[in-house]
Amino acid sequence: MEPMKRIRNFSIIAHIDHGKSTLADRLLEKTGALSPRELKEQVLDTMDLEREKGITIKAQTARLRYKSSSGEEYILNLIDTPGHVDFSYEVSRSLTACEGALLVIDASQGVEAQTLANTYLALQNDLVLIPVINKIDLAAANPELTLEQLENIIGLKREEAIMASAKKGTAIDQVLESIVSRIPSPRGNPDSPLKALIFDSWFDSYRGVIILVRVFDGELRTGTQVELMACGASYEVEEVGFLTPKPQKVECLAAGEVGYVIAGIKELNHARIGDTVTEKKRRVAQALPGFKEAKPMVFCGMFPAGESSVDDLRKALQKLRLNDSSFQYEPENSPALGMGFRCGFLGLLHREIVQERLEREFDLNLITTAPSVGFRVTGKDDRIREIHNPSQLPLPHQVKKIEEPFLEALIITPDRYLGDVLKLLESRRGEQKKMEYISTQRIFLTYLLPLNEVVMDFYNQLKSVSQGYASMDYEFSGFRESPLVKLDILINREDVDAFSLIVHKDKAFSRGKMLVEKMRKLIPRQQWEVSLQAAIGKRVIARETIKPYRKDVLAKLYGGDYTRKMKLLEKQKTGKKRMKKIGRVEIPQEAFLALLEIK
Repeated sequence: MEPMKRIRNFSIIAHIDHGKSTLADRLLEKTGALSPRELKEQVLDTMDLEREKGITIKAQTARLRYKSSSGEEYILNLIDTPGHVDFSYEVSRSLTACEGALLVIDASQGVEAQTLANTYLALQNDLVLIPVINKIDLAAANPELTLEQLENIIGLKREEAIMASAKKGTAIDQVLESIVSRIPSPRGNPDSPLKALIFDSWFDSYRGVIILVRVFDGELRTGTQVELMACGASYEVEEVGFLTPKPQKVECLAAGEVGYVIAGIKELNHARIGDTVTEKKRRVAQALPGFKEAKPMVFCGMFPAGESSVDDLRKALQKLRLNDSSFQYEPENSPALGMGFRCGFLGLLHREIVQERLEREFDLNLITTAPSVGFRVTGKDDRIREIHNPSQLPLPHQVKKIEEPFLEALIITPDRYLGDVLKLLESRRGEQKKMEYISTQRIFLTYLLPLNEVVMDFYNQLKSVSQGYASMDYEFSGFRESPLVKLDILINREDVDAFSLIVHKDKAFSRGKMLVEKMRKLIPRQQWEVSLQAAIGKRVIARETIKPYRKDVLAKLYGGDYTRKMKLLEKQKTGKKRMKKIGRVEIPQEAFLALLEIK
């Protein structure tokens, strides 16, 4: 058992790509948590997907032993967090389990949008912040300017900052000493009734659900009967331990410690993230506040294709939701695509990652529909409904008003790209709230943007017009009324609900025209003519035709009366007509993705 004053729980927060995972690698190396043979780059990024994309998706934990300059040995519990805006929920969960955080800032990029957002998150949780200016060895580094931004934008003193290079291992000792000296030890009473917070969980096919906890009071021993307070289920603890980052068994986790618990939990919905674990015999009176439910922002349908069945998809979604509780799903039936699920995500990258994980980890074949957002519809009878699927929208004469979600976006951009960034924001119906210079060459913009416009490829466009230098963070600001219409896509005069969109009235014509043009190239030619139409209600606003394959039925004729030709062509025509009645058009996944890529 470790005396509490020798424990430090800390997290690493930063904007995407500022070097969190590399710094975590150096800390693991310096404290000897892993042997040189086991060390590889970005050790805590365990998913193939994370390594391929070079981003952290899941918060990971590791327990380090560190002997300080005073000769005392400390236990450091490190929690590495993601940097992308779509995973800020992961960050908020990690911060709840800590007393302090390392705020990593890239010396060549300076303070960016996520740096700010994550700082606010840490301050809301009353954490002690240690600024680390990373990548000082780069030729493009400008530490002086970064320190200036640290003081002016974030409000931390420049004297507190540590100048480091995680790649070269510069100043890593200083970082470790600062963690020990500046971050407070956890508070808690080992003799009180057990109170522990679940801040992560995953499914193991042999051991059931494994949960990660931070113990606030009491102690968690093997063999104890524990209760999960949200669902009231009780289990016997089979094993407790900590991650170094490899699992290591111990007898007991005491107040202030972070570790994993295996208790033979087979019910996936019992291990809820944010729940409190307590002892069955000595229950605590009040559960910990937990986390606010993550609110999905982007919705899309997921349907099994090929060999995969709806049951496979349901089981996979259950297991994945255990590991990532920020996405939600409910059953959906589509006339065009059959049975599937309507899923809600925090953003577009989150959607892409969830789809990739389902396909890789559970070996599924999926078709996903175009992403849409949730709208609020007030009917003529003054009833308010939230709809997540365009097909749920009532008929126009039954609707009093439609409201759409708006975001408050914080964008930081170098001033030389300002014109292009403003043009992009205006084209997406943005409304400027604030614009200020935060250094001689960088501008901080605050904009109100409809989420419906952000979903459609906005992030990529922003990176494109600013050559990758602009950064963005956003938060939900509320619903506002807008003139919106439902745009339907008809294939051979049949409405395909998976393609329906709710769009702004002024953009409906151009969006519909682009969509059918793009789909004409993507849907394969058939033996019969296929018509593609974009319509608002009964009014068709754009049409494209996919010409059929035609056999040259006249090839065998040579000369003779032209009525013979006509007879053969008529026969072919009636055959094509009959085919059109019974033929089904197979829609490839690329056609659904076409919706995403409309500029």
